[in-house]
Amino acid sequence: MPKNRNLLSSLTLRRREVTSRAVHRVWAWVQETGAVTAPHPGRLRFGRIGVGTRLAFPQGTVFGERWIELGDHCIIGEQVTLTAGLMPDLDLGADPILTLGDGVVLGRGSHVIADTSVSIGSDTYCGPYVYITSTNHSYDDPDQPVGRQWPRMEPVVIGPGCWIGTGAVILPGARLGRNVVVAAGAVVRGEVADHAVVAGAPARVVRSWDPEKGWQPPLRTPAPVPIPDGVTPEQLAAVALLLEDPAEN
Repeated sequence: MPKNRNLLSSLTLRRREVTSRAVHRVWAWVQETGAVTAPHPGRLRFGRIGVGTRLAFPQGTVFGERWIELGDHCIIGEQVTLTAGLMPDLDLGADPILTLGDGVVLGRGSHVIADTSVSIGSDTYCGPYVYITSTNHSYDDPDQPVGRQWPRMEPVVIGPGCWIGTGAVILPGARLGRNVVVAAGAVVRGEVADHAVVAGAPARVVRSWDPEKGWQPPLRTPAPVPIPDGVTPEQLAAVALLLEDPAEN
């Protein structure tokens, strides 16, 4: 009997392993097939979707695609919401409402809500669960539920080369300059100058670049060493393996 039990247990584990591998293979196929690209847009008809741009599957809520323009080589993570207009099936006119420059990255679970103009500059990277919106609730009337009061809308402009950390919120009317760093969890409104670092809720400038003095206050960590010219991706991968486990290499 113990031998039979061991055999049955072994067969059960083997069956689970085979099933698990099959499920992962199917899911990988679903993710690949369900991804949205310019050659394979599926049901989504964007105003523009650039070369090399990819929306991972599963997508979040997407509507108003006709007024959404995505640049080249953008990476849109899973469950990212992209909307133009207050609701689907509205006529928003001739001009785009939501525009992403080339090389924009939107991390998993992020939301970009463009009820009026939202522009995200090229090479801006957003961590997961970033929330960018051109609309905010109003609460002028104390006798009415906030959710029933007409919202306020202001355009949002995010300059090129920004880094927006996990869970940050960019509120209506925000205008971020070039290469701005937004700390994780920050809540940003108003104007932020080029080459500034903002943090907090509400966000405030905690570091900025001075052409003569450099970063103020000074950085506490040494600058990263640039990759030498001519180094190939294969060489970088080999070095990474050496650093991970020098004993085995």
